[in-house]
Amino acid sequence: MVRFLADENFNNQIVRGILRQSPSIDIVRIQDVGLSGADEPSVLAWAAQEERIVLTHDVATMITFAYDRIQAGLSMPGLFEVSRRVSLGLAIEEVILIAEYSLDGEWEGQVRFLPLR
Repeated sequence: MVRFLADENFNNQIVRGILRQSPSIDIVRIQDVGLSGADEPSVLAWAAQEERIVLTHDVATMITFAYDRIQAGLSMPGLFEVSRRVSLGLAIEEVILIAEYSLDGEWEGQVRFLPLR
């Protein structure tokens, strides 16, 4: 099963909803792993080291640094930008679907936007 890292400003209601509906999903928050205030390259490096897909709302900078890692040939297990305009229910549902139906390594080097539809 894939593992996630929720960016520092990622909506905690989504994280709580994911864990409430599917407690076996492995998701940690930046705050939980001692990376509060870390810059985007450091967050992405940690996520790569821990093989965690990043969940973010930060379309402005996080995506740019993810593409920089990919272009440099560095590991980037995946990044999902979850639009703030998506309902909480749909965001929760989509992350759960990704967690339950993705293969390990499937999202390597990819930047995707939720909702997927």
